Amino acid sequence: MKLRRLSTRQPGFEAKLKALTRYEAAQDAKVSGVVRAIIAAVRKRGDAAVLEYTRRFDRVKAASVAKLEVSRAQLRAALNGLPKKDVVSLRQAAARIRRFHERQLTRSWKYAEADGTQLGQIVTPLQRVGLYVPGGKAAYPSSVLMNAIPAKVAGVPEVVMVSPNPNPMVLAAAAIAGVDRVIAIGGAQAVAALAYGTRSVPRVDKIVGPGNAYVAEAKRQVFGQAGIDMIAGPSEILVIGDGSTPADWVAMDLLSQAEHDELAQAILLSPRRAYLDEVEAAIRRLIREMPRRKVIAASLAGRGALIQTRGLNEACEIANRIAPEHLELSVARPQALLPKLRHAGAIFLGRWSSEAIGDYCAGPNHVLPTAGTARFSSPLGVYDFQKRTSLINVSRQGARTLGRLASTLARGEGLFAHARSAEYRQ
Repeated sequence: MKLRRLSTRQPGFEAKLKALTRYEAAQDAKVSGVVRAIIAAVRKRGDAAVLEYTRRFDRVKAASVAKLEVSRAQLRAALNGLPKKDVVSLRQAAARIRRFHERQLTRSWKYAEADGTQLGQIVTPLQRVGLYVPGGKAAYPSSVLMNAIPAKVAGVPEVVMVSPNPNPMVLAAAAIAGVDRVIAIGGAQAVAALAYGTRSVPRVDKIVGPGNAYVAEAKRQVFGQAGIDMIAGPSEILVIGDGSTPADWVAMDLLSQAEHDELAQAILLSPRRAYLDEVEAAIRRLIREMPRRKVIAASLAGRGALIQTRGLNEACEIANRIAPEHLELSVARPQALLPKLRHAGAIFLGRWSSEAIGDYCAGPNHVLPTAGTARFSSPLGVYDFQKRTSLINVSRQGARTLGRLASTLARGEGLFAHARSAEYRQ
């Protein structure tokens, strides 16, 4: 297995780092064309098109889309049919996720000025949200919890989940998270149905959740018709290590992200060359035990690296340039580095804070900005399921003062109807 080793002292390091961390989220013309045709068909033919594509891509033999809706009784049966250990784990993770997100809840506010003018903001939940959950062989109950619970904390009345061939654990997570409707459809056709609505699939205000290239492209194309959470790139982890954490632990943290897919990125920064050697040896040994070792090997060879820095301060500077999805501070004094860091989706402090715990049950959301977008984006949260409306209640006295001010500014812009409108109320 090829494992890239770099040093900030090497000539051309900056160019190598830029090439390593660049991810082009370019649209695939073939995928884009297929998705455009699917969306057009769903807009034109509704349920008939959704059913046609579902039969073709998911090998489902249903008489109608309505027949693919999972009843509440089926959700309860899925939950009751799981081993007790699984149910307890799902409930405990859900409770932690809910407790964290309840602190994000934003409330309406207003204030009064001396002349009686009142200004403020009304915060209201979205009316209906669509949640996409991959199905089939893969099971992502954690995605159900991380997406549905913040929506419910925000007060969204109706969460509609779509998932092709959802397995019992996904359905159980939906029951625990309070999902209102589950429809067993997937792919670009499910995204189109959520965005435009059909006889059996209600139109939603926002679509969230992970998916393959076709799902991501469908979300991109329907944006504007419905809101979306983000266009996510491959998963990423960046570890800053000072050698105080056992090499096996850090190696496994890197492997845990590399196993997502061949384009995932796992990078370790450390000023200690001997520690990089230890972690590399641990990776080569531990990868043999991994069921997904071929995927891990391809990921590490393509986009992984062990990088020696001049010190921890330089490691922080590099981390800020990369703006990783997950950033582990696997150092003896992580709090000392925290003020030096500006850009990351989530920061894990200290040797005990593995990224895997954050993925499932720590509480903060695991839907995070990727591909450097942590420079300007935030994790999914309650705020993504709320909207804000401004309140303006101008008093008679305020209209005189504000009318003159507005009139002057409007005339400066050449908008005379605006000026006259404000002047009428002086």
